[in-house]
Amino acid sequence: MKNLFLSMLFLLSFLFFLGEATVPCPAVDAKAAACVGFATGKDAKPSAKCCNGLQQLAQTVKSVDDKKAICRCLKSGAKSLRIQDRFLSKIPQACNIKVGFPVSINTNCETIK
Repeated sequence: MKNLFLSMLFLLSFLFFLGEATVPCPAVDAKAAACVGFATGKDAKPSAKCCNGLQQLAQTVKSVDDKKAICRCLKSGAKSLRIQDRFLSKIPQACNIKVGFPVSINTNCETIK
């Protein structure tokens, strides 16, 4: 289950103005864990817990480096999950979270601004 939210967080990190670069991956994973069901196509919509966790994560962002670090954590976790872009890309709108870049498992964390 932990790997599931890691991958989900990775995907969502693209969506967010992510937290401090010093935020450890386990903390990032914990915030996104509830989103894995939707991102893998198992749940019909993101849960309130998913959206709340992502909004909390977004509020921790202090810099572009923070966003990149969180993205890296999420991308690392996503490798072991079956995250589907068609669901992942819908999370920002479903959770009413604005991001300035496309959300995808193929996002290059190093190009996030």
